Amino acid sequence: MPRRVLPGRTGVGLPGNVTAVVLPQKELNGVSRTGFRRETRTVPLASIPSPPTNGVHLGPLFIHVYGLMYVVGIALAIYITARRWVVAGGDRSLVYDVATWAVPAGIVGGRIYFDLTTPFDMPHHWWGPFAVWDGGLGIWGGVALATLVGAWRVRRAGASVGVFMNAVAPALLVAQAIGRIGNYFNQELFGKPSSLPWAVQISRAARLTSGIPAVDVKYTTFQPSFLYEMIFDLALAAALVWLGHHRHIRPQGLFALYVAGYSGYRIFEETIRIDSSAHFLGLRLNFFVAIVMTVAGLVWFALVQTRSGPEPEAQAKPAGAEGTATGTGTATGTGTATGTGTATGTATATGTGTGPGTGTARRPPPSPAAD
Repeated sequence: MPRRVLPGRTGVGLPGNVTAVVLPQKELNGVSRTGFRRETRTVPLASIPSPPTNGVHLGPLFIHVYGLMYVVGIALAIYITARRWVVAGGDRSLVYDVATWAVPAGIVGGRIYFDLTTPFDMPHHWWGPFAVWDGGLGIWGGVALATLVGAWRVRRAGASVGVFMNAVAPALLVAQAIGRIGNYFNQELFGKPSSLPWAVQISRAARLTSGIPAVDVKYTTFQPSFLYEMIFDLALAAALVWLGHHRHIRPQGLFALYVAGYSGYRIFEETIRIDSSAHFLGLRLNFFVAIVMTVAGLVWFALVQTRSGPEPEAQAKPAGAEGTATGTGTATGTGTATGTGTATGTATATGTGTGPGTGTARRPPPSPAAD
């Protein structure tokens, strides 16, 4: 039976037309009977399709792409930080030590932040607070706890915390960008309904479980805010690397710009996201957190850049080198203390740095032992 297309009408956030198609009922549900049923559907002109699954089966295991992307992101962050830390004069092994402690701390801190700010989004099981494989890591909680733990390990090793923070700042942004790919597979962190050519398709099941407003469930394509963040993170990482090479940025300065820059972007992102969130004064809670962190990062950067005094080295010299220098000084002092006759001449040769005193200005008379 031929199809009959009725004129559509344009609605807010819908692409072009909503086409009402009248089809035989048997074509819709396979039931052989006469009559027609009207079906209205949204057909985007162009959009990004959603993945059919959020993981892959590996034998009896199911590997979540979300978790896999975080592993890849963390590995890249360690690699980038190690290269930058070595160039700054640090020991590569310290990066691995910091990662061993800071990475678990970041996951714990991120999950604690998520659980405290959106407890209604946790799975309703005893293991709900720990279900990081389903998503739900608050970036500010993760960065805060990882920074505290990492600073403790760096300071314990006798290295400069500020120089290390500058080395890790771009690496964190790369890790966050890779993590956004996991959000795409989870069909989460999307924005308002959209008809843009790069809008992302979200399945009905994901729409129903994401906590979006009921009026938006009928739409199928949305702003890909996770994609926007991925692009911004990579751009900001490149900008921080460029600043570190072409401008005089003091220790902690690049990390302060990371905090200010990323939080500044989140002010924008929180205005387009519609997924589940705690609200304050009618706006998303993270909108206010982003404002506070942006201001804090800018003030931090200003204080760091205006600070006077010498900049610390990346890492203290090995203890063995310091011991050799100290031993030489001790030997010189011993010679000065025992200096008579030939011993005095030796002291003069090794102790020129002590300054020409009265004793070293005159040549001592020869002693009987010298004869």
